[in-house]
Amino acid sequence: MSGPAPASAATALRLRELPLAALTMDQALDRVDEAIARRSRLRIGVVNAAKIVRMTHDPLLSEDVLTSDLILADGASVVWASRLLGRPLPERVAGIDLMMGILRRGQQRSYRVFCLGATEEVLAAASSRMRAEFPGVSIVGCRNGYFTEEEEEGVAREIAAARPDVIFVAMTSPKKERFLGRWGGRLDVPVWHGVGGSFDVLAGRVRRAPVLWQRLGLEWLFRVLQEPGRLWKRYLTTNASFCVMVLREWVAGPTRGRRP
Repeated sequence: MSGPAPASAATALRLRELPLAALTMDQALDRVDEAIARRSRLRIGVVNAAKIVRMTHDPLLSEDVLTSDLILADGASVVWASRLLGRPLPERVAGIDLMMGILRRGQQRSYRVFCLGATEEVLAAASSRMRAEFPGVSIVGCRNGYFTEEEEEGVAREIAAARPDVIFVAMTSPKKERFLGRWGGRLDVPVWHGVGGSFDVLAGRVRRAPVLWQRLGLEWLFRVLQEPGRLWKRYLTTNASFCVMVLREWVAGPTRGRRP
């Protein structure tokens, strides 16, 4: 009989040890520019409170985030927690804002972009909007996220043939992690950015919170008000769990209040 399985990185997750990049939006975009210019790999992960809570019991998600080359704070609550725990981040770098920033810079630098994920309808609407608003960006390929494991190699070949500088990935877990694990290192694509539900926003399927709500850290509440039946319990649970995580570390941590 085999011995007990070792504790996963997910169950050992501590916020103080999460390697969040202390970058502003402009600095993050500079990293993207540099990776494309050098053709070096930059896999970007973004985390909010809900994802951090999920990481504590989802080893595959935890591994995907922790093996990213750049991890950014997508949620305002993560920025607030970093300050409370003595490792302050300069600002929130939301995944959708980073995507739009990449497109804006790509407008001037002629980036080549591949969109991977979502449904065919959402993907078509989102890519159409990208082409209309950022004509200097070449959308060199689009593929919906509904393909089988047997079709993965064909999707990887399609991406390779398109020669993109950036891939926006909007696939759910664990499919995204499996695809990146198998093919990410084999494809000559500098920047991989997981964009979550950003294609739905671009396609007009989901409304984003007004800027004031975003600044107050209430974007999650705006989403709940749009889909209360589906989201209220999820956000209530994850927000409460995140608050407990932060308070436990604040009480127990020897670096409380100390700057790194």
